[in-house]
Amino acid sequence: QVDPDSTPTSHNSSSRFDCNPVSTAAVLLADILPTLVIKLLAPLGLHLLPYSPRVLTSGICAAGSFLLVAFSHSVTISLCGVVLASISSGLGEVTFLSLTAFYPRAVISCWSSGTGGAGLLGALSYLGLTQAGLSPQHTLLSMLGIPALLLASYFLLLTSPGPQDLRGEEDSDPSARQPLINNESSESKPGSGSPLSLQERWTVFKGLLHYIVPLVLVYFAEYFINQGLFELLFFRNTFLTHAQQYRWYQMLYQAGVFASRSSLRCCRIRHTWILALLQCLNLAFLLVDVWLSFLPSIYLVFLIIVYEGLLGGAAYVNTFHNIAVETSDEHREFAMATACISDTLGISLSGLLALPLHDFLCQLS
Repeated sequence: QVDPDSTPTSHNSSSRFDCNPVSTAAVLLADILPTLVIKLLAPLGLHLLPYSPRVLTSGICAAGSFLLVAFSHSVTISLCGVVLASISSGLGEVTFLSLTAFYPRAVISCWSSGTGGAGLLGALSYLGLTQAGLSPQHTLLSMLGIPALLLASYFLLLTSPGPQDLRGEEDSDPSARQPLINNESSESKPGSGSPLSLQERWTVFKGLLHYIVPLVLVYFAEYFINQGLFELLFFRNTFLTHAQQYRWYQMLYQAGVFASRSSLRCCRIRHTWILALLQCLNLAFLLVDVWLSFLPSIYLVFLIIVYEGLLGGAAYVNTFHNIAVETSDEHREFAMATACISDTLGISLSGLLALPLHDFLCQLS
């Protein structure tokens, strides 16, 4: 996430909003478009590249992104660092989600909880270290151990999948499994047969649409709020500066995401379109508040942002859990790699629309 005060640019003091000339949505596009390209191409041929080189590339790009942004003296170099982070994130997500096809389905809950925890840890560590007086440069450099930990975890700790029951305990009740495709076979294992034909891939994709579309909508609304509205939800009657308010928004959002991504054992939601509807209502409410400024306290915004994170995290974990349960073993690797385009597509669309909205609102006096 981008900090409104992290670059040496002057704010627009003539606007009723404390606007940064470089919209956070601009940074969002640099962060998400490379990921979008990777995820669009992944179902077509990324499976031909072994997992180990993919993970190694992801780790190297992550380290490079920290170094570029830490030592950058211009917006252009900083955006190049963001692009490297995007490549690392996109390649890593599609790689590890595909890899879950070779492990018990219960691993989806662990993956989702881990990604939620990563967002919370990143937001908390940046907030805590900068609040403690550490410069943004030294804060970023202190994070260089994270890519090293990623590589060590994969190459030294992760065990190879054995000849185990891939379905895991979720399928103890056969009636809970509702195949996405009527003629699915439950006997074949991931990677055990010939590559899927284009017709099979198209059939699987069509079966995924009722999960992909709601997740696209959830992430569209979510990141429209995060990158289009967070900077404009500025309260002057509080002890927090604009940059500090933005950091708290991001931290609370990540806390909500982490809580709901870790909730699969307690609560499972099959009809994810409900979450999409609620998130769109959330967007509409905050958009009206940005325009009319009727919320009297920043603490009410804090609560709404936690709720936003809860909806987004629940949509993510339940979507991938449902796909894992409802897809046959031979299709699951492809299905997971394909479905992970949903969040990236929603985020990309939100960034494209948030840019002109930001510029329009910032011109208001």
